[in-house]
Parts: sequence; C-alpha cells; structure tokens
Amino acid sequence: MLTLILGYLGLGLMLSLAGIGSTIGTTIAGNAAEGALKLNPEASSTYMILSALPATQGLYGFLAFILWLGRDFAADGIKLFCIGIGVGLVCLLSAIRQGQVCANGIVGVSQGHNVMTNTLIYAALPEFYAILSLIAAIMI
Repeated sequence: MLTLILGYLGLGLMLSLAGIGSTIGTTIAGNAAEGALKLNPEASSTYMILSALPATQGLYGFLAFILWLGRDFAADGIKLFCIGIGVGLVCLLSAIRQGQVCANGIVGVSQGHNVMTNTLIYAALPEFYAILSLIAAIMI
C-alpha cells in the first residue's frame, strides 16, 4: 500500500513541480516584459518569445507524467516517487532560473541593447538540465 501511495505521489510531484516552475518562470519574465513595454513597445515580440521560454519545463514534466502513467504503481512506487522528485525539482528550479535569465534579457532589449540571441543561448543552459531529467526518466 505504501508503494502505491508513493507511486501516485511521485507522479503528482513530477507534474505539479514542473508546472509550478513554469508558472513562476513565465511570470518572472512576463513581469519584466510588462515593464519593458513602457520603455520600448516596438520589441514586444521579443519580450513575448523570451517570456514563453520557461513554459517548456512544464511540458517536460507533463511528458514524463504521461510516460509513467500506465506503470504498476504497486511494484514501481518507490522508483516512481524518486523519479517524480528528481524530474519535478529539476524542472522547477530550471524554469525559475530560466525566467530570471529571460527577464534580464528583456530588460536589456528594452534599453536598446541587441541581446536577444545571447539571451536565448543563456536561457538554453538551464533548459538543458530539464531535458536531461526527462531523458533520465525515460531511460529508467
């Protein structure tokens, strides 16, 4: 019974932590975009692209959730709990930090600096670890 509970808890953490991270990351960047629109409204499409980047970690958590949904939780409960914590936390922290990188890029663009490409590159670095956690969850 305990492994069944741990399995469902792991599945829930996998999905919810990744979603929470994406929510926080996109709002961090979105808040910067709102302020940037006052300074340089012509670059609104750049702000929108950078604000949307942290949403991908929620998708990774959802994909891992879908892939592990059909498992036997009684047999794989402890493993699923550990995977859920791992994927969930990595996606949570990755999305928050990516949102902060994107927010700084948005501020730079609003001040007239040409930093869109560099910001995309810097924002891809925390994303890489979320992708690694998804791949690890798939390979286990």
